[in-house]
Amino acid sequence: MTTKIERRTKIKYRVRNKISGTTEIPRMSVFRSNKQLYVQIINDLTGTTLASASSLKLGEAVSKKEKAVKVGELIAKKAQEAGITAVVFDRNGYLYHGRIKEVADAARNGGLKF
Repeated sequence: MTTKIERRTKIKYRVRNKISGTTEIPRMSVFRSNKQLYVQIINDLTGTTLASASSLKLGEAVSKKEKAVKVGELIAKKAQEAGITAVVFDRNGYLYHGRIKEVADAARNGGLKF
C-alpha cells in the first residue's frame, strides 16, 4: 500500500515527464505545505527561477484559500514585471482542487495565460 506522499511523488514525476518550461513559456510550479504556499516560475532549460512568490509574509489572520488567492495575484504581478505572459502550470502532484485551483484562477485573473 502506498502512502499519500508516495502517491503524490508518482503523479509528480508522471506530470513532469510531459511538461517542461522553456524561455518563451516557463513552468509555474506550486508547492503546498500545511500552512504555507509557494509558487515559482522556472526556466527548465537553464534551471533558473525567473519569479517566485510565497504566503510567508502575508500574515496569519487570513484563511488558507485567501492566502492562495493573494499568492496567485502576487506571482502574476511579478511575472508581468519579468516580461512573462504565458506559463505551463505544474500542479506538482496535487489535485487541481482547493488552494491549487485558487492560485491558478488568481494567476489567470492577474494576466497569466495557461
